[in-house]
Amino acid sequence: MALIDKIFGMYGGYALDFSNERFAAFFNRDLKIDIYHDRYAIYGPSKGKHFRAFLEISPDADVVRTLTALWEYRETGMLDRAEEESVPSARQRLSNLLQKLGGKSLSPDSNAAPPQPPEPKGPSEGELLALEQEFLALTLMDEAPQQRGYAFERFLKRWFDAWGLDAHASFRTAGEQIDGSFQHEGSTYLVEAKWHSRPADAAMLHSFQGKLLERPDWTRGLYVSYGSFSGESFGAFTARRLIMMDGADIYHALNRRLDLGEVVRKKARHHSERRQPFARVTDLFPV
Repeated sequence: MALIDKIFGMYGGYALDFSNERFAAFFNRDLKIDIYHDRYAIYGPSKGKHFRAFLEISPDADVVRTLTALWEYRETGMLDRAEEESVPSARQRLSNLLQKLGGKSLSPDSNAAPPQPPEPKGPSEGELLALEQEFLALTLMDEAPQQRGYAFERFLKRWFDAWGLDAHASFRTAGEQIDGSFQHEGSTYLVEAKWHSRPADAAMLHSFQGKLLERPDWTRGLYVSYGSFSGESFGAFTARRLIMMDGADIYHALNRRLDLGEVVRKKARHHSERRQPFARVTDLFPV
């Protein structure tokens, strides 16, 4: 009743901007109710008191019809006068009350601003296109292998950063080189990046895994080999805490605009479930 008092201005015996005559006509014409019948005079003769009595003693269905009709009248008047809503969340709160009484909620506000589309996640189309072109340009580089390897590392960092993975560039620790790192779902991933045309073999994988096993348990690894991995390497190597990616994976992820974080997530889950550290992007994300 306090909510209805606020919405329909029943303080002091009033009801919205109705005069006695128009209040009676509104109920008679639109609702087929005699609001000034003696049965509704239990609290006094004013509009607001008749309305209060009507709400207390009438069937729920009649109360729902009346409140809905009065809301529409009120809303039309506010629109004509260009008034702002003064009762916080009035529409939603009255809708909840109508539903409790067995009625339907109020129709959406046609004058409300349309819902804004969600902010796009990840990089823009322009950024993704630039990354794809940068990767394709790497395949045409004539520079020395070492220079192309550095360019590959820089590309990977930009790719990780574009998807919000907080990448770090390559760095050295005592006696070892790390080609980069990134953060993903609470784990730190170290990166080994190899731009070789030949597939990576078991010895190369063992070397990288040794770096991971000397670090805390939350450290994971991503081995990126442009030339993929030899078939013999999987028979001679048991991957612990690392997943693998090759050049074809990178191309398909870029070309199909796949979320890199989701690619890492699916590769890690596939390895946990199937004990297969190298699952192709085309298998994890079938068209």
